[in-house]
Amino acid sequence: MSHIHDIVCGADNHHSGQVVAVEISPRMMRDLSKLSVSRSGLVPVLGDARRPEQVAPFIRGKADWLHQDLSIADQAETFVRMASAFLVTGGTSLLSLKAASERASDGDDDSRFAKAERILTESSLELVERIDLTGLEEQHVVFRCSLRSLT
Repeated sequence: MSHIHDIVCGADNHHSGQVVAVEISPRMMRDLSKLSVSRSGLVPVLGDARRPEQVAPFIRGKADWLHQDLSIADQAETFVRMASAFLVTGGTSLLSLKAASERASDGDDDSRFAKAERILTESSLELVERIDLTGLEEQHVVFRCSLRSLT
């Protein structure tokens, strides 16, 4: 979180950025709230990141970029829904997908990543890059996408 904040907001928020960090766990929300005191521009939200209506009141407008890192099943579907709701056309979005969180899906890690890739390519998102994090983080892939124009 701190690294993303540094890029988007900068020291003392000299970039006038906003990072909306959604957390469902009250325990983790306490830590996030404490961090937001020293990180101007960080907006902690206690809510369900799968539900755009719980996040929308805290968003100033369409976002230039979106990063999703959830430990839930159906990560790709959630990512498409949130990017469609909050990402500006042409905006960049990153999905950090954990194969272990998709354990309800049949098959091995590769088939779970392939399923997520199919969901992304069949959506309003353009898949720009697939980054395998093997060696850095096992069972993880990052998908970099852009929101296509509706025209």
